[in-house]
Amino acid sequence: MDRSEAVLRELKLHPQWVRRNQPAPVLAEQPALITAEAEARVPAAAVISMHPAPPLAPGEACPEPCRRVEEPAQAEINDIHAGSSVAVPASQADKLNWPELKQRVHDCIACKLRAGCTQTVFGVGDEQAEWLFVGEGPGVDEDAQGEPFVGQAGKLLDNMLLSIKLRRGKNVYIANIVKCRPPNNRVPEADEIATCMPYLQRQIELIKPKLIVALGKTAATALLGRDAALGSLRGTLHDYHGIPLVVTYHPAYLLRSPMEKAKAWQDLCFAVRARHGEA
Repeated sequence: MDRSEAVLRELKLHPQWVRRNQPAPVLAEQPALITAEAEARVPAAAVISMHPAPPLAPGEACPEPCRRVEEPAQAEINDIHAGSSVAVPASQADKLNWPELKQRVHDCIACKLRAGCTQTVFGVGDEQAEWLFVGEGPGVDEDAQGEPFVGQAGKLLDNMLLSIKLRRGKNVYIANIVKCRPPNNRVPEADEIATCMPYLQRQIELIKPKLIVALGKTAATALLGRDAALGSLRGTLHDYHGIPLVVTYHPAYLLRSPMEKAKAWQDLCFAVRARHGEA
C-alpha cells in the first residue's frame, strides 16, 4: 500500500417585544522541516485520522408605537451606530490592542450577520503564533461555543495540525474571514466580508505570523484580494503584505470529499517547507 492510499484510509441570535410604558429588560452579556523522506515517515493516522432602550420615567409616554424588533435594515443599523460607542466601524480597528479588538468584535453590529447569530467568534490560539490558519466563517457549533473550528471540521483540522507536529493553541492561531455565522452556513457575501475584514487584518498585524494557511477559496480570495479557482491557488507560495501564504482545502470540504485529503496533505507539507524557506 503506497503512502497516499494509507493516508486516505486513515483520514473520516431574537425577536423582542418592547411594551409601552414598561422598563426594557437588561440583556445578559452574552514544526521541524518536512523533507520528502520525513514526509513519508509521518504517520498517516495523524494526518487526516443591542443595547436595550433606557426605562421610561413614570408617566412618560413611549416616543413611538411599540413594535417588534426584527433583523434591522442597514439604515437602522447606521442610526444605532450614530448614538452608540460600540458601533465604531471595523475599518477603524487598526490602532486597537488585543482587549480592545476583542471587545469591538464582541459588540459589533456593523453588518446584517450579527442579527442572525448567537455570538461573535473572535478567534483562538497563541497570540504570538508563527502559524495562522484562516477559515471562512463560524458554523453552528462555532456559533454555539464561540470558538472557531470546534465541530467535525475542527476535529479534522486538529488532526491536520498534528500531522505536521502542530497543536491548537501552541504556536498556532485560528481565525475566520467573518466573525458571525452566515445563515444556514452559506458563503459570506462580498459586503459582509468587506465589513469584517479589518478585524482579521488587525489580528494579523498583532500576531505577526510567519506563515498564513488559507483554508478554502473564500479565505484565500479574501486575503489575496482576487477571485480565482482554488485549484489554481494551491501549490504556489503567495504573499500577504510580506507574509508567505499557502492555500489548501477547507476541512469541511474534505469531510464531503475525502478523496482530496491526500492533496491536502501535500499542501501541508508544502506549507512546512515554505515556513522554513524551502518552497
